[in-house]
This record gives sequence, structure tokens and C-alpha cells, in this order.
Amino acid sequence: MGEGIDVGDALAAAPYDQWLPFIPAGGSSRPSARYKVFDFRTFKWSVLSPARDSTQLNTENNTTERSFPALAGHSLVNWKNNIVVVAGNTRTSSNKVSVWLINVETNSWCSVDTYGKVPISRGGQSVSLVGSRLIMFGGEDSKRRLLNDLHILDLETMMWEEVKTGKGGPSPRYDHSAAVYADQYLLIFGGSSHSTCFSDLYLLDLQNLEWSQPDTQGAHVNPRSGHASTMIDENWYIVGGGDNASGSTDTIMMNASKFVWSVVTSVPARDPLACEVFVMKLKPRNLVQPRLLQSPAAAAAAASVTAAYAVITATDEKTRDIVATDDLDVKRVQPAVYSKKITTEVDALNGEKGKLESRLAEVRDENSKLKDRLDMVKLSHSELTKELKSVQNQLTAEGSRCQKLESQIAAAHKRLESAGSLENELEVLRQQISQVEQNMTTAQRQKSGGVWNWVAGSAEVSDDE
Repeated sequence: MGEGIDVGDALAAAPYDQWLPFIPAGGSSRPSARYKVFDFRTFKWSVLSPARDSTQLNTENNTTERSFPALAGHSLVNWKNNIVVVAGNTRTSSNKVSVWLINVETNSWCSVDTYGKVPISRGGQSVSLVGSRLIMFGGEDSKRRLLNDLHILDLETMMWEEVKTGKGGPSPRYDHSAAVYADQYLLIFGGSSHSTCFSDLYLLDLQNLEWSQPDTQGAHVNPRSGHASTMIDENWYIVGGGDNASGSTDTIMMNASKFVWSVVTSVPARDPLACEVFVMKLKPRNLVQPRLLQSPAAAAAAASVTAAYAVITATDEKTRDIVATDDLDVKRVQPAVYSKKITTEVDALNGEKGKLESRLAEVRDENSKLKDRLDMVKLSHSELTKELKSVQNQLTAEGSRCQKLESQIAAAHKRLESAGSLENELEVLRQQISQVEQNMTTAQRQKSGGVWNWVAGSAEVSDDE
């Protein structure tokens, strides 16, 4: 690490991507690990002892304590003029997540009543801020149960909401890290369970609440938990932490627009990061527009381009590092010796760069071919769409004809039903007519028999006379 640098020393003289300890200004003493506040304006340590704000007492957490409660496993975010303290383990038992505000202007604190579906108490969670919304993920509750739930606290209304996401999210964990990229994507990295540490990366789209696990490129990243992280532009820096065997000595960075991991620098084992302030001068890097979600074909081509671009960029940066190192050491060594050495290394790097540029050209050619194939697929899709629309129109016409035929059949059925009723009535009339005819025939026979009997009777009378 070398000797620490004075506050007055120009940072322009510091090398890129190396951790250097700050010497506190004015001889202020270094604190015990993680118990004081460091002011970057004055470069001095001070004890933050906020007093309880009596005008902001609440009904849920109203206590007589004047000092801020002792916490572990909590989270901090900066919102307006306040430090928002969320969750964590306290001496007093509570089954719900607590929230405190520390006003840095008035040096006062208060506990806050929250509403809605307040999450269960926990420690080791991650907290990220998007506007006035605080996003909390995971952690470990008071019964040592691991969590992978997601909750959002609106700091304007202090209303909690439990968010239901799609499947495929991170497993339950604690002591992980989280960051928000482009105000749309929540990134979750690492952490641990009770038996192992993780090195996986998850992404949550805050618009459709769907999880994904991006394919990453670049350096191999070891599992770790308990680390610190910060997002600067599109680069997510992660430092410290470790697994069950040892601590992590490397500082890693992930480019959130390309999903490329790289190792920024490393520190010796057992470095005293806990009680000192370290600064790292970041190397300028090119920024690109967010480009996270792609089709499978485009993603495959982009992965190859990204890998080649990352190596070329690293080559360029290494070349600049060599030149920069020579500039810093030129006063202490013979220029000719380093000039010859640098020339040789630069020639070798330029040769490697030429090969990589050739590979990049091949990848671009493959990408162009994929684009041509995609255009053909789009054209075929357009023709199939037209044909499908024509078939759908024909089906619609046939459907109309079927409806008309069904109406005609229904009308015919009704007529047939009416015809059956008429036939029944006609049959009844026929039976009635037949009965009438039978009655008339019987009556005529009876009348005819009477006349003949009368005639026969007259004849017998005449014979007697």
C-alpha cells in the first residue's frame, strides 16, 4: 500500500485504481472500527451524537431513550437532509422492521411510524433508493430464517408495500449487495446462506417485476458476502467481504451495460480497512447507453463483441498505465531504459490489439449475417401474416354462411313442427268424418228397413182379405 498521502497532496499525482489510506487532517484520531463519521469536506473524524427530537415523537416507538439505539446488520441511505436507518438487530425485541431518521442539519434523530404491510424484523438485508422509494430485499430474521422477499417503503408517506415478483429470483440470503441501474433495474450480487457464500448475479426489471440472471463476461468472481458496493455511472464497484474460508482482497467492478466483470485492484491480506479511510482514484472509462435486454440472437452476437471490446479496452488501458507509470518514475530512473522497454511492450500490445481488432471485424461480419437472416425472417413473417389474414377472412365469411344456414335450418325445424301439428289435426278430422259417415250409413239402413217392413206388412193384409 505504501505510505499514506496528506490531504493537501494533489490527487492528480496518485496512481489510478489503487487504494491509498488518507491521513486525517489536523491530527484527528482514527476511530474504532465503524463507529465514527468522516467529513470529506474537512477530512476529519468526529463523533456523531444526535439528540432525540422531542417534537417528532411517535406512538409506535415512543420511548424515553435519548441516545440513538445500538444496532447491527442495519442499512443506511441518504434522503434529503436525513440519514434513513432501516431494520437491523437491536437490544429491544420487535417483530417488525423499524425505521429511524437522523437529521444531519439539526443533529437530531427520531423513530418513525410506518404503515401498510410492515415487513418482519431482520438484519443483513439490502436497501436501495430510487427517488423517494426505498427497496429492501432479503436478510435474516430474528429466528435465523433466511429471506428473499421484496418490500418497498415510500418515504413521502412512510407506507410499506410487499412486492410480488415473477419466478427465478435469488435464493434466500443475507449480507449481499444491491444497486439500482438506470432507475429501472435492481441488481443483487453475492451474499450467503448458513452454509455457503454466493457469487451469482440477478437483475429485477422494476417495471414488469420479472427476475433474470444475466450471462456475464470477463474476470472470474469468487463468492463473497459482507462486502460493500457503490454504483458510479454504469460501473458497479464491490470491495471487501469474503467467504467462510478467507476474506476477499480484490476490488471488482461490473459494467452494468455490458455485464462484464473486471478486477480493478487488490490489497494485501488482513488489510486494516475497518478503521481507516481509503481512497481510490478511478480511471476514466467510456460510457455507453443502457442496453440490457436483447433478443437471443442479438445477445449471442453482442456477447462476442463485448468480450472482444473488453479485451481491447483493457489492452488500451494497460498501455496507458505503462506510459503513466513511466511518467511518474521518469525522475527516478534512466529514461532510455524504460523507453526501450515500453516500446517493446507497446509493440507487443499493438500486435495483440491488431489480432483482437481482426476478431472484432469477424464478429461484426457475423453480426451482419445475422442481421440479413433476421431481415429474411421478418420478410417471411410478413408474408405468412398476410396469408394468415386472408385465411382468417375466409374463415369469417364461412362462419357467416354457417350462421345463415343454421338460421334457415332452425326456421325449417319450426315449420316441420307446425306441419306435424297440422297432420295430427287432419287425422282427427278424418276420424271424425269417418265416424259421421258410419253414423249416416247406419241411419240410412235403419230407415230403409222400416219401409220394406211396411210394404211387407201391407201385402200380408191383402192376402188375408
